[in-house]
Amino acid sequence: MKRTLFNAILIALTGVVIYSCSKSFLERSPLGSLDENVLANKKGVEGLLIGAYSLLDGYGAGGNWDASGSNWVYGSVVGGDAHKGSDAGDQQDINPMERYSAVSTNGYFNNKWRTVYEGVTRSNNVLKIMAKATDISAADQKRISGEARFLRGHYHFEAKKMWNMVPYVDEKNTTLKVANDKDIWANIEADFQYAYDNLPETQDLIGRANKWSAAAFLAKVKMFRKDYAGALPILNAIIASGKTPKGTKYALNAKFHDSFDADTKNSPEAVFSVQYSVNDGANGDNAGWGDVLNFPYGGGPGGCCGFFQPTQDLVNSYQVDAVTGLPNPDAYNSTEVKNDQGVGAADPFVPHTGTLDARLDWTVGRRGIPYLDWGKHPGVTWIRDQAYSGPYSPIKNTYKKSQEGVLTDKSFWTSGVTANNYTLIRFADVLLWAAEAEVEAGSLENARALVNQVRARAANPAGFVLDGALPAANYKVGLYTTPWTDKVAARKAVHFERKLELAMEGHRFFDLVRWGEASATLNAYLTYEKTKRSYLNGAVFTAGVDEYFPIPQAQIDRSVENGVSTLKQNPGY
Repeated sequence: MKRTLFNAILIALTGVVIYSCSKSFLERSPLGSLDENVLANKKGVEGLLIGAYSLLDGYGAGGNWDASGSNWVYGSVVGGDAHKGSDAGDQQDINPMERYSAVSTNGYFNNKWRTVYEGVTRSNNVLKIMAKATDISAADQKRISGEARFLRGHYHFEAKKMWNMVPYVDEKNTTLKVANDKDIWANIEADFQYAYDNLPETQDLIGRANKWSAAAFLAKVKMFRKDYAGALPILNAIIASGKTPKGTKYALNAKFHDSFDADTKNSPEAVFSVQYSVNDGANGDNAGWGDVLNFPYGGGPGGCCGFFQPTQDLVNSYQVDAVTGLPNPDAYNSTEVKNDQGVGAADPFVPHTGTLDARLDWTVGRRGIPYLDWGKHPGVTWIRDQAYSGPYSPIKNTYKKSQEGVLTDKSFWTSGVTANNYTLIRFADVLLWAAEAEVEAGSLENARALVNQVRARAANPAGFVLDGALPAANYKVGLYTTPWTDKVAARKAVHFERKLELAMEGHRFFDLVRWGEASATLNAYLTYEKTKRSYLNGAVFTAGVDEYFPIPQAQIDRSVENGVSTLKQNPGY
């Protein structure tokens, strides 16, 4: 599980992410020495810190798309936002995850585990080697330790939400075989609390964690622990942060899609982003490696590979009432958004004419609707196997045609590695967590106001997908104008708003689990979606088992000490 110090330093110093903006700290050149005593100085420690940041994208410790920092498989495919896509024979390890029948020998789980614990190791190495340095000021020690503990908290958080009972490893650890017999939420929270207390409000260089990104992760931990009363004041502080005559530090972008465009990345909505870089001499290794499969198949953007196809269930969720413009969380699958399943490329097709939330067409590529600046989505010619995974394409991670070769890497085997950052926490996320916490506090009108902020942005006509000068579909996004008086209904509205706003961003499954809604929601999803996708026949989500993935068997085998495994398998596997 835990690699040797030598190997961690080697990877940290040779696998550095370099972000193309001239103001980014990730632009620093890697150090050349592997001698620990040589590294025990400011330059060496800063280099190790860059190595710890570099694993945020999930690439560099043996994994790629199976360890992606976007969690497109574990959060979105398993959460019902998307199907694996492509065809049945490609990346078969995802197939059982989609059916909630995965086993502990699945190689995806082992690569994800290796990646997050390599991130933990790199973060700990920063702290251990900094303790030997003599040329680092007290202020820099405070900042560096805050960043290292922020990263350590993040990597442990990834492990915790995947597997629940996982080891916590800090810089004082001396054994390679740490047991997973304790709940580590308190340890993760302590790391983020330390970062919140010690990091500056702003950093000079793009990409570094600051006080407010640490606050967002601290609040997120509290939301997962159902400590809503503890999370709410932190979330309110983030919302209020930086309010000066010059404006607010964090805010919603005026246009929804600006959060997913490489030309507008690191915007006020980006509370914390994984920095991607292209055409920097790294042959695409610093770009969006983990999401390289997730583009239309055929002649469109990416050149590969037809994975990550949105589900009909997700598409139907964006239907709204023709009068109010509000969604129907209880019966959105009672009617269906029209699609081109089985319609030939040369056959006529008119897209759905009913009222839709405008976020749909920035989230899902569907036939007859403009797909960024690539022209209208042509349907089956961009789909690898329509009968298998349906008629839709992902779009949030896709680049514009005008960005090809500039914000995509020219040296990579496809053009699907891009400079389009993955944002781990958006300001919309913060607003919706705050709304959720307000509901649990009984402040339903406060929650309604927060949800309406998110919906008002979605309702901005300037942010609609256009077909020429006109909206590409019948868009209508309404606000909740009737006071919220029913806590159950308010909770449902907030939860559904997260589905609409954050779809295809790797969060859905983990939200359902923390809400205790995974079994009911995902079994209802399967009941509907298996009528569309025959490979889901017989699939069932088992409560008490499928909320967490199996501990990788390879890691259990390696944890044996005196004939006994220190790692114990999760229930039901």
